[in-house]
Amino acid sequence: MRAMICRQWGPPESLRLEDVAAPVPGRGQVRIAVRAAGVSFATSLVIAGKYQRKPPFPFAPGTEVSGTIVETGPEVTRLKVGDAVYAVIDWGGCAEQVVAHEVNVFARPPSLDWTPAIALAISYPTAGAALLWPQFMDLRAGEWLLVHAAAGGVGMAAVEIAKAVGARVIATAGGAEKCAFARAHGADHVIDYRATPFRDEVLRLTGGRGVDAVLDPVGGEVFDQSLRCMAPEARICPIGFAGGTIPTIPANILLVKNLTVIGCNLGYYVGWSPHDARFEEAARVAALHRRLYDWVEAGKLRPHIGRTFRLEEVPAAIRSILDRQVLGRVAIVMN
Repeated sequence: MRAMICRQWGPPESLRLEDVAAPVPGRGQVRIAVRAAGVSFATSLVIAGKYQRKPPFPFAPGTEVSGTIVETGPEVTRLKVGDAVYAVIDWGGCAEQVVAHEVNVFARPPSLDWTPAIALAISYPTAGAALLWPQFMDLRAGEWLLVHAAAGGVGMAAVEIAKAVGARVIATAGGAEKCAFARAHGADHVIDYRATPFRDEVLRLTGGRGVDAVLDPVGGEVFDQSLRCMAPEARICPIGFAGGTIPTIPANILLVKNLTVIGCNLGYYVGWSPHDARFEEAARVAALHRRLYDWVEAGKLRPHIGRTFRLEEVPAAIRSILDRQVLGRVAIVMN
């Protein structure tokens, strides 16, 4: 089979397309013929050796795929050959076949094609866990949510999920096209951060009170400004630092306004963290995916793929993300 292989830490252009042996499923695993795979900003960190988890060389990057099960390993009970699925994997997604743990594999909604289905593997569960789970933001109907980078994969998902539960959404994005994209996916108000400071506009939209919750994939100055347009007892959830700067949290603001900062790392629940909790947290994660499945079938979630690339074009696909050329997600489509 063909796979895009990383043999040393470096930029996307250091990846090479190679012929490699097909993977063999072990106990509790399935082999999937990949129809589409996802790449993201996190993929660029992995191949550069800057991510919290470093796969052993050589490896194919990519942690989300959709496709058809072609083989099951011992002790697989829920899935069978021929099932149409999407999956979270440890690595290996930019390849024609992958192996995944059964616990990380989920039924593809019939109304969703192979390509947009990749967004259900990571982007939507990340936003869903952060917004919905009680230990995180526990977003409620009628609350104000501020979503940054709303034209990105997780931001887009957060806007749609928040509207599905009845929240009021303020989205930020850079430029007219990205703002229109966020509005098309359900945001009640959209702020072009290039044109106006979002802090002042958020306070104006909320009558000076501020928002009840913030989802921040950016970090840096965006996080700092967000603290200054939050309502008393509000909560903010950092889920990444795409802006390149990890913020230092001013504890005095948290104290004065009774704010809560909650980190949400989906990797803990799918096997990417030092403590692999994918098996002990399987029921909670499966319930979240069932909820997302139902919302897709009800038309409340509409995953958007901004651009598609062929397997041999993976370096260009990752570069398009780094250059901020994409709305929604980027997909690698197999022949």
